[in-house]
Amino acid sequence: MRRLVCILLLAALVLLPAGVSAAAIQDEAKEKNENEIVDPAAFQALEYRLIGPWRGGRCAAVAGVPGELFTFYMGTSGGGVWKTTDAGLTWNCISDDYFECGSIGAIAVAESDPNVIYVGTGETNLRGDVQTGVGVYKSVDAGATWKHVGLRETGQIGKIRVHPDNSDLVYVAALGHAFGPNEERGVYRSADGGESWEKVFYKSETAGVVDIAMARKNPRVLYAAVWQVVRQPWILESGGPECGLYRSLDGGDTWEEVTSGLPEGVKGKIGVDVSPLDANRVWTYVEAEDGGIFRSDDGGKSFRLVNKERTVMNRPFYYAHIVADPANVNTVYAMAGGFHRSIDGGVKWQPIRGPHGDYHALWINPERPEVMINGNDGGACVTFNGGKSWTTIMNQPTAEFYRVAVDNRVDYRVYGAQQDNSTISVSSQRAYSLDDVPDIYAVGGGEQGHIVVDPRNPDIVYAGNYDGNITRYDHELGFERTIEVYPQLTVGWPAEAQKYRFQMNAPIRISPHDPNILYHCSQHVHKSTDEGHSWEVISPDLTLNDKSKQKPTGGPITKDHAGGPENFCTIFALEESPHAAGELWVGTDDGLVHISRDGGATWANITPPGMPEWGTVNTIELSPHAAGKAYVVVQRYRLDDFKPYVFVTTDYGKSWKQ
Repeated sequence: MRRLVCILLLAALVLLPAGVSAAAIQDEAKEKNENEIVDPAAFQALEYRLIGPWRGGRCAAVAGVPGELFTFYMGTSGGGVWKTTDAGLTWNCISDDYFECGSIGAIAVAESDPNVIYVGTGETNLRGDVQTGVGVYKSVDAGATWKHVGLRETGQIGKIRVHPDNSDLVYVAALGHAFGPNEERGVYRSADGGESWEKVFYKSETAGVVDIAMARKNPRVLYAAVWQVVRQPWILESGGPECGLYRSLDGGDTWEEVTSGLPEGVKGKIGVDVSPLDANRVWTYVEAEDGGIFRSDDGGKSFRLVNKERTVMNRPFYYAHIVADPANVNTVYAMAGGFHRSIDGGVKWQPIRGPHGDYHALWINPERPEVMINGNDGGACVTFNGGKSWTTIMNQPTAEFYRVAVDNRVDYRVYGAQQDNSTISVSSQRAYSLDDVPDIYAVGGGEQGHIVVDPRNPDIVYAGNYDGNITRYDHELGFERTIEVYPQLTVGWPAEAQKYRFQMNAPIRISPHDPNILYHCSQHVHKSTDEGHSWEVISPDLTLNDKSKQKPTGGPITKDHAGGPENFCTIFALEESPHAAGELWVGTDDGLVHISRDGGATWANITPPGMPEWGTVNTIELSPHAAGKAYVVVQRYRLDDFKPYVFVTTDYGKSWKQ
């Protein structure tokens, strides 16, 4: 990957229009004049270089080595596997050139031989932007080299457990595909270090195993947490009748459901762990109407509720992680939006402050339990004093950026919205940490949003966020103000109840013909000519407006509408032609393409024949050379369809070629 996935970038990308390959430019050159375009072979001399930021992105998996106090591993949501040998002062990517996938769901270091490491790809924090995994990788030299060892179709892998005395005996919790049913879900076991695998537990094609725990005092005892879940562009459903906690007493040969003392009826996501000190002490974190933290003192035969505070277990689909302390049977950790510890058997909990919120992973050194590594939405951080202080997350370039923008100054600056964090601007000529360089700064907006820079004044930046929020930021004054189209609180409200349906990725554009014109898109195209002081609607609803795709998201237990990620029937792409003012091209997330050639007064549906059902028009790229020529890029990965869909027209959408 050469550190492609998550790095704000790159000389080469800036030279090419987004979504257009060098080959496409070459073809276009032949149509017009070959001498007017640089030979694409010249681009071969360009190399990627890191320009920052050194700010961590989401981390879903961590591990350490008990006998090596300063050695830790982290798995990120898009940047692969990283290793530190100085307790988090510096990190190095060790998966580049080996892994086909940057999303990591699980890391396990063999206790009997720390040179043996297993990594499961595909995180199980099922945001709408998760990358599908490609199975399991193994290293036998502490991460220096890697080999793919199978389970390619398991999708998202939630946990890997290795037998404490046998590095070849390993168990994998496979949740399955994030966006569709598949048979490769369940618990897999290998007795030969991954050379072959046996599926030892299976529930259904829609319910996979998200967590697995092993009793260290009796490794034949295993617990598997089954999660029935579906994620589609318009909804997340977490839970159902197939969710449950299962136990094996014979190393995975047979399984039985554990029910005594646990919530009856429909359950959601479940986390589970066993005390390393006592095989009878089992913890489970259960999403249910009467859910909470449950404890067993008899090896899972029965459980009792010990805590149901919402602060300890909020938003379960994204968290539901529980970890037993290796040195004290009554100490346990729970991770959700906050990070909490109980020292009285799970009854009372106290928060632990970390450098970033949203906690997903924890490893505790069994020899020195005050030494821990935590994975959160800001990266991975290490503590040597039980969480009183942590190493920085400003030294790991693993942030996720979905779109980038540049300004026209020299040296130019690069802009992006970081997933799980703020927007950010970096110089194209620097590569230092946020701590050291005040010239790296946020520009308003928030995670995932589009960013555009005023071509007349690069200190003026417009940036988006969820809820339809858009800001105008003046860097010279250090002043940011909200200029949203309509003041509405969307959290908790389904899309059908909102006046304007804004996606998290709602397009923002400045007209290439008149920099006073600013566009923002919901299901309508909105236009401002006074820097966002006022807005007018210049289009009808350009989506299919299917009300069945605009219902409350989440459930059947916990609703989850975080302000736009699941809003559907929205405009996802907007471009204005560089050849004619007022020529607007629009693509929606439900598979429509429209054009207006009179500034929005009238619109024509020019959706390409062959447009896949519910395909999201991710990008529209208008030719800078030929009027009426456009490329349309469509994705359906959120419907478990990974085929590429690219359409081109040369006559304003009257005809298309796929």
